[in-house]
Amino acid sequence: LADAAALKKLAVDYMHPERGIETSDPTATARCYFDRASAPEQESVEDMEERAMALADAAALKKLAVDYMHPEVGVVTSDPTATARCYFDRTSAPEQESVDDMEERAMA
Repeated sequence: LADAAALKKLAVDYMHPERGIETSDPTATARCYFDRASAPEQESVEDMEERAMALADAAALKKLAVDYMHPEVGVVTSDPTATARCYFDRTSAPEQESVDDMEERAMA
């Protein structure tokens, strides 16, 4: 009967870790939260920088994907000198013929 009671106590302790541990031993100390097996792994500085770069790349790719998939969303810019390119008034655009030149070519 003592074995069953001990097994029950161990099972309750295992299934309910939120319950505190009662001890009468004055030399018992608290758990080390940094060395325990379930502690979250500490990242090095290089790992943190690499993760930050990966997240920045993912955010930039997401922005590009949204821009590509939703052309109806306008372009937002804070540069007042940024303008759209005019394909008709640029210097490399082919010259437009006037109506008179078109009529003259049609007659010839």
